[in-house]
Amino acid sequence: MVMNTKKTARGAAAAIIAAATFTMVGPAATGFAINKVECNPDENFSQIWSHSSGGEDSTDCYANGGKMDFGGWWVDKAYAGNNTLYLYDHNGDVLKVDPGKTLVRNTPAKIDAIEIK
Repeated sequence: MVMNTKKTARGAAAAIIAAATFTMVGPAATGFAINKVECNPDENFSQIWSHSSGGEDSTDCYANGGKMDFGGWWVDKAYAGNNTLYLYDHNGDVLKVDPGKTLVRNTPAKIDAIEIK
């Protein structure tokens, strides 16, 4: 009886350690991170037209879900692509662009972060 109790205790301890490890590390193939990609007219990526405070213009495309820093660039226009695009304004507002839609700003918004969902 004592031997069975020790085996059960060791098995339970191993299960707890395995569960804790899985919780901290997580499954390897579940996450995607937003990333900048080459703009391709055949793909339906999110696309943002922006400019820096120093006057440098940029047009960039993004793929995959996630959130990333946008560095306070001024967004003139944003296309959501296949997903919902969120633009986190420097003043705390969140601008939402629905899939397939384009947001055109008469007054550019200073964006601190972008997110694709």
